[in-house]
Amino acid sequence: MSPENSEVQLTLAARITAKITTTTSLWCLFVGTIVITFCFPVVTSIWGITLIDPISSPDEVRAVIKGMSEQQRLVHAWTTATLDVAYPLVYGTLFAAVALRFFPTYGGYLALLPLAAIPVDLVEGVVQILALTGTADFVDAKAVITPIKSSLFGFGFFVSIAAWIRWAYFRIFSSSKPG
Repeated sequence: MSPENSEVQLTLAARITAKITTTTSLWCLFVGTIVITFCFPVVTSIWGITLIDPISSPDEVRAVIKGMSEQQRLVHAWTTATLDVAYPLVYGTLFAAVALRFFPTYGGYLALLPLAAIPVDLVEGVVQILALTGTADFVDAKAVITPIKSSLFGFGFFVSIAAWIRWAYFRIFSSSKPG
């Protein structure tokens, strides 16, 4: 790679980082994450479905799918194709942006795992849609994908909580404020 290309990429990364770490962007990502989080129980209660997203046991996933009506499988597939596509994009970006904003020294490293949650969660969604629609059965992959996704999400959540605690501490007890 030529030096010019690396400078362009660095500039692009810096511009994206500057954009997603603004106060407005953080609020939008936070509100989006909360809204989508609350949409899941609404959908499950209206349609009486059990989400297979948190289930990593392939046999249990198959049993839950088998117990669903055709309409419930279709609703779950559409929920996965819509809400569960938007969700990792929003929460992954939120957790990464918080890490970048409030941990300036190590934020780039801390942001990597929440960003990795995005494609992992999306791959899990594809596996689920294929199973819910009866197109293909790659449910055995959930035994690996789901715990990885949950760990990446948990790490991002933990870093975000730590960042907000750090921000509040400095806001209350210090004149020098991080972020």
